[in-house]
Amino acid sequence: MSVHKDITKHSAKQNQLVQDFMRLDHERERAIEEAVKLCQEGKPFTTDRINEATERINSLARQGVVPQRKIVTREMVEEYVGKLNQQ
Repeated sequence: MSVHKDITKHSAKQNQLVQDFMRLDHERERAIEEAVKLCQEGKPFTTDRINEATERINSLARQGVVPQRKIVTREMVEEYVGKLNQQ
């Protein structure tokens, strides 16, 4: 019986990590969209919110259940906007 409880507890923990990852990844994507929009408009922007979410995601990833995400630089956003403008 205790093995079953241990497995249930482990599964619940993994599920919570995945749920936290999904929430943070969505938050990160919204921050990326905002930075891209500001960059396209020629307005000042930072990658702080993006990278705060990235750090929290990577902290979860160190527990081995969810993937890591890359830190985003201003240059990466500017390069992406440049590519969008060429299309």
